[in-house]
Amino acid sequence: MEVDMGRQGALFEQACADRGWDRPAAFLAAFAQAAYMVGEPVELTARQFRRWCLPNPPRPRQKAWRVLHAMFGVNPADLGFPPAPYGEINPCTFLITDQTEETDVNRRTFVTAAMGTTAGAALGAFTPPEAVGTPHVQELRAGLRALDTLVDLHGGTDVRALAVRHLNRIRRIIETSTYSDSIGRQLHLLAGQTANSCAYMHFDACEQDTARHYWYEGLTIATMSDNTEIKIEALAMLGLQANYEERPRHAHQLLAAARHHAEALGSPVLLSIIASREANALSLLGDHAGARAALTRSLRLMERPRTGRPSPGWTAFYDQSEAEVIQAHLFTKAGKHKAAIPYFQASVAHTGASYGRNLTGRQFALAHSLVQAGEVDEGAALAVTTLGKLREVSSGRVRRRAVEVRDALASVDSHTAREAAQALTNHLT
Repeated sequence: MEVDMGRQGALFEQACADRGWDRPAAFLAAFAQAAYMVGEPVELTARQFRRWCLPNPPRPRQKAWRVLHAMFGVNPADLGFPPAPYGEINPCTFLITDQTEETDVNRRTFVTAAMGTTAGAALGAFTPPEAVGTPHVQELRAGLRALDTLVDLHGGTDVRALAVRHLNRIRRIIETSTYSDSIGRQLHLLAGQTANSCAYMHFDACEQDTARHYWYEGLTIATMSDNTEIKIEALAMLGLQANYEERPRHAHQLLAAARHHAEALGSPVLLSIIASREANALSLLGDHAGARAALTRSLRLMERPRTGRPSPGWTAFYDQSEAEVIQAHLFTKAGKHKAAIPYFQASVAHTGASYGRNLTGRQFALAHSLVQAGEVDEGAALAVTTLGKLREVSSGRVRRRAVEVRDALASVDSHTAREAAQALTNHLT
């Protein structure tokens, strides 16, 4: 199908006009606020804005791309911009609303308040519509995107209850409203995606039985609606959880099932994620040669150009920093902490600000490896510096990383280590 390239700039211009951002000053103010809210330090000029409004607009740089995704709630490619190359951009799908104001509160409170407006479905009582149409489904999707982005920024502990309420809303609409077959399929797809998101948030909060419950609900919905993508996500995430709980045999079986279903989709990204988790399971089983082979397969898949159907939205997190942290963890599992350090350092450097929870967890993991490798002063300094980020991150898994660093420091007989261990203890208790 041919695309009218003359309309491409008009798509973005119309989207701005619809939101009252058609004047450069108004757009630049909204852009600056969105950049602050999602933690992307990027500036924009009026000249750049006007170029985006032209036919055949240039592709925004990586950070600007994420801010645009945050402002409009859609992939900027849908606004007429050239698509981003694979692996270059992890879009942030946080939805910015008009009802925000400049305050000095920390970003966690600021973003949570803003999210409440766009994902009102997750925050309060509602009356299910009698007849459900496309606008209702779009609203539900927007709510889920906002919740998922909050998890990326701040962790799942504080968000999981909101996600459960959002899932309950979708369930009630499915049960009590009328809709066409097409809308019904979209609602069931969204219910499965939301169940999987609820599971991940409880996993991140270290509530593993509840996480399993929601992933099995996702599997049930996927089976009933014959949706392969939801099924693969649930199986791949259950494999991740089994690795986390050090049940590698079960993890390997789950991931083999996920790979079996994923091969038909032909997504290198999806297959790379599964292979990386298979590498983790094999490492836990003591099969380090098999783990290296699986990791090599994962990295090769990651380098392939996109083919087949687009990768599922939940895979957006997967980038260079993920590959690096996977390699680092394989070294730590083999007891090679010094070898893990450069990979952790690279992963920290390449983690985007919109993934605040991952960044904090990786800094604690790096600090732990530094201490284990004998670089105690450097590890202690990094751990204490990272403590400040726990004010904005609410994640049981990140907290567990902090405890590991504290315990490692407490076992070292040095003044620096004792002071850092005490600082961590004071913050964690």
